[in-house]
Amino acid sequence: MKLSPLFFLMLIFVSGCATKGEMSSAFQDIDELKNRLNVTEKNISSVKSESKEISERSSREALKNLETLRKGTADMQANLDAMRIDVQVMTGKVDDIGLAAKKPFDDITLLKEDTFKSVSAMDERLKKLESDLAQINDKLSSILKSLEVPPSAENLYKQALDLVKSGEAGKARDVLNKFNDTYPEHKLSPNVRYWIGETWYIEKNYEQAVLDFQRVIKEYPGKEKVSAAMLKQAMSFRELGDLKSAKFVLKELIDKFPQSEEIPAAKELLVRKK
Repeated sequence: MKLSPLFFLMLIFVSGCATKGEMSSAFQDIDELKNRLNVTEKNISSVKSESKEISERSSREALKNLETLRKGTADMQANLDAMRIDVQVMTGKVDDIGLAAKKPFDDITLLKEDTFKSVSAMDERLKKLESDLAQINDKLSSILKSLEVPPSAENLYKQALDLVKSGEAGKARDVLNKFNDTYPEHKLSPNVRYWIGETWYIEKNYEQAVLDFQRVIKEYPGKEKVSAAMLKQAMSFRELGDLKSAKFVLKELIDKFPQSEEIPAAKELLVRKK
C-alpha cells in the first residue's frame, strides 16, 4: 500500500501544522493496527501448528477438526479484510491531518515519514499473512481430498447406466473406467466392461467396441454378459463390413449359449445378407 504523491505535495505546501490531538490520534490508530496484526500473526502460527498436527492424526480425528479449522481461517481472512479497511481509513485520516496542517515544515515532514513507514510495514505484513492463509487453505483442501470416501461400486454403476440411457456415452465411459480403477475385482466388473463396449458402439467407434467386447469374452468366460458381448461384437463386425467375422461369432454364440436370450437375434443376423 502506497500513499498518494499528491498527499505528500499537499503536506509540503500546506502552511501551519495539525493539532497535537489529531497527530496523537493518528499514531494511536497506527499502534492499534500493529497490535491487531500481532494477534493475527499469532493466530496464523497457531493454525499452522494445528494443521501440522492434523496431518499426523488418524483420518477419523482429522475429519472432526477440519471444519473447525476452515471456519478459523475464514474468520482470520475476514479479520485481515477488516484491517485492510482500517488501513485505508487511516490513510484518509492522514490526508485530513495534512489538509488541516499548520505546523512548521520539519514537523510535517517527520509525520509524513513516520506514517509512510508504518503504513508500508503494515501492508507488507498483511501480504505475508494473506500468503500464509492461502497456504493453509491449500493444505486443508489437500487433507480433505485425501480423506474423501469414494462412492460405492453400486452407485458408480448406476450413475454410468443412467448416463448411457441419457445418451451421454463419453461421460458414462469415464464413470465406468473410474469403477474399474476403484473396484478392479468387483463382481460387476464383467458388466462394466460390457457397457464400456456399448459406449463405443453408441458413438459408432466399432473397432474399439469389438476390442472391448472381446475383453468380456476372453476375461470373463462363463459370465452372463459373455453372450450379450458376442452378439454386439458380431453387430460391430457387420457395421465394419466384415460379414465373415460376424457370422463366425454368431455361430459360436449359438453353439456355446443355445439357451441365452440373444439367440433369436443371433439367428436373424446370421441369415441376413446385409
